[in-house]
Amino acid sequence: MKRLLDAGLLLALLAAVIAAFAYLRIDLGALTGSENLGHMGDYARRFLSPDLSAGHLGAIGKGALETLAMSAVGTLLSAVFGLLLALPASGRFGWAAANPARLLLNALRAIPELVWAALMVFAAGLGPNAGTLALALHTTGVLGRLFAEALENTPQAPAQAIRLQGGGAVLAFVYGTLPILWPQLLAYSLYRWENNIRMASVLGFVGAGGLGQMLYVHLSLFQEAQASSVIIAMLALVFAVDALSGWSRQRWVKA
Repeated sequence: MKRLLDAGLLLALLAAVIAAFAYLRIDLGALTGSENLGHMGDYARRFLSPDLSAGHLGAIGKGALETLAMSAVGTLLSAVFGLLLALPASGRFGWAAANPARLLLNALRAIPELVWAALMVFAAGLGPNAGTLALALHTTGVLGRLFAEALENTPQAPAQAIRLQGGGAVLAFVYGTLPILWPQLLAYSLYRWENNIRMASVLGFVGAGGLGQMLYVHLSLFQEAQASSVIIAMLALVFAVDALSGWSRQRWVKA
């Protein structure tokens, strides 16, 4: 019986794949034809000759700095506002405040960064301001939820001891809760910064500035050599941020 079910499942998957090819009208024969393969080869050869002129490299450097600034500022803002929303979301101010805070965090992270960027372009205009706001809004929802869960799992005994000694709620949080929570907050923030540097490179496709906008312009004009240089700069920037983030976690989180 089990073998029959497995065979039926495989046949159903195969039928679904065939139906998808038929529905999309994908012609593999035309795609792998000699003429199309020649066009793809020419396109790949143009991409393998990046533009390394001084003027273009200068523009790439400016775009890279813009992308890096967008990701850094967006992550910093989201860490601050995420923590502010995580406090009520974790039940620190009562469950009456927890539900609205969680609903807001869910709404912020449910909308993808590209959608936020498209909305912010209308609100703040073309450029890095829209990209920064888009990253900050989405990441606030993500970090706020992670911070809230970390707060819920943080031991309350140190903070309660400070309160029993006459300390206020702020002192109890700063000296009793935050030192325990800080490594997790930093690790989550650094991880989201890694994600945001990648996303900041993509947000330019909707006019949000940075390397993504440069790549979109060059691809639209069929400037493969210039687009290739921008892609190489994106890869280098992502690798550099990954290395910096990894070193930071080793230095401050695991210490």
